[in-house]
Amino acid sequence: MKEYTVAAIVSALLVVLVDWRLGTHVLRRPAFWVFLAVMYAFKLLANGYLTWRPIVMYNREFFLGLRLFTIPVEDFIYGFSLIALSVVLWEYFKGQRKASRI
Repeated sequence: MKEYTVAAIVSALLVVLVDWRLGTHVLRRPAFWVFLAVMYAFKLLANGYLTWRPIVMYNREFFLGLRLFTIPVEDFIYGFSLIALSVVLWEYFKGQRKASRI
C-alpha cells in the first residue's frame, strides 16, 4: 500500500473540509494561490536540493513514484495541507478575535 500517498491525499481533503466547515473560504481566494505558488518555489529549492543530493531518500513502497524534478508529488500535496491548514486556522482565529472585541 502507498501509505504516503494515502496520507497526503487524506490530509488535503481534510483541509478542504476544515476550510469549508469553519467558513473561512481561504481556498477561494486568489491571494492564497499566489502565496502557495511562492511557497512552492522555495519548496522546489529546498526539497529539490535534499532529494537531488540525495540527503533525503524515499522508499518506493510508500509513494507512487511520480516526481516533479526530484521531488515526489506527494510532498506537494502534503505541503499544500500544511500551508493551507495554517492559513485557514490563522484566518479563523483572526475572525474570532475580531468578533470578541465587538
